[in-house]
Amino acid sequence: MSDVTTGDRRATGRTAAPAARPGVVRRLLSTLRDGLYRPLAGDDDRVAYWVHHVRIGVLLSEVAAVAVVVYTLLTQSPGRHHPVILVMAGVVIVAVPGLLLLPLPAMMRDSRGPTMFYLWSLGTTALVLVGTRLDGGASSPLDALLFLTLTYMAVAYSPYGVVAMGSVMTGSYFLFIELPHVTTSGMFFIAIMAAFTMVCAMASANSWAAHERQVELIRIHEALATTDALTGIPNRRAFMERLGSAVEAAAWGHQSVVCLVDLDGFKAVNDTAGHAAGDAMLKAIGSALGGAVRETDTVARLGGDEFAVLADVSVTFSGQMLAERLRSVVAVVGSRSGVTASVGVAEVEAGDDVEDLMYRADAAMYRSKSAGGNQVTTLSF
Repeated sequence: MSDVTTGDRRATGRTAAPAARPGVVRRLLSTLRDGLYRPLAGDDDRVAYWVHHVRIGVLLSEVAAVAVVVYTLLTQSPGRHHPVILVMAGVVIVAVPGLLLLPLPAMMRDSRGPTMFYLWSLGTTALVLVGTRLDGGASSPLDALLFLTLTYMAVAYSPYGVVAMGSVMTGSYFLFIELPHVTTSGMFFIAIMAAFTMVCAMASANSWAAHERQVELIRIHEALATTDALTGIPNRRAFMERLGSAVEAAAWGHQSVVCLVDLDGFKAVNDTAGHAAGDAMLKAIGSALGGAVRETDTVARLGGDEFAVLADVSVTFSGQMLAERLRSVVAVVGSRSGVTASVGVAEVEAGDDVEDLMYRADAAMYRSKSAGGNQVTTLSF
């Protein structure tokens, strides 16, 4: 850790020049891209949901293809026993299960997931339109499979994706089925398809909004569970989790230290000025400690008037130097009330037990307090 770093919370005094605003077309394209390629999954539960959705889609495709085969073989229609329709249905029956061989869990976490769904829908649309055309055009019932595809999309896609794919289906139907002889029944089908696209888009918007609200509630719950209610900084639970990660990183040569900061003379603040003044003091000290470290470091309140800092160190900036800085900022904040800090330092070593590490830091802090307070003690491994 160095005195001057990119991530230091202290102001540098320089003001960044305002970034140039992108052009209107560029912003529209960016918005469209973000809308079409919204991340499908950010956690294992959501990944499992989408993998299950793919399996349902494979099952629907198989059932639909078998239904087309039965229809082609048994009904008196223009497409009766048509070899192309039968071959296309056979390709679907054989090929679609191959989707399950893809690395679906990984794909659901990046742009490959939406891309797979889009290509799947486009392929299905092409097959349905070809089959419909060979089976007599607008009079064929095979075009109803477009509604099945669009319904499946309403769950799989963002609203942008539903509108985009619904528009492709509607436009393709008009070009390849209706033209050059436009019929009333065909235009009615197109109108219903357009309306159904809007209904599916609204259903998709509601589904995504509900999911986002759920995610936000989970994030709020997690934040409350790991945040000290008074000071707004991480609590003991969050600190211990991050300390465990620091111990693992130490095995790879990452250097960090734990500093326990216990306030001297704080009880007198509560006794003489009241608990409101004590709470204000704790908030101010939490803020001051945060300002003395980098964004990547952790300042937590363990409880009462005890704080902890987990910070990276280096050859040029040791744990002792960091602890002196922490002691100094507490002395500044508490100067009017006679509040200082006893600081204990323990280096994080590879293979450390987290509880033992905290015990070393705590023992060092008590040595500082026993020596009169307002001191720093480092306890070696």
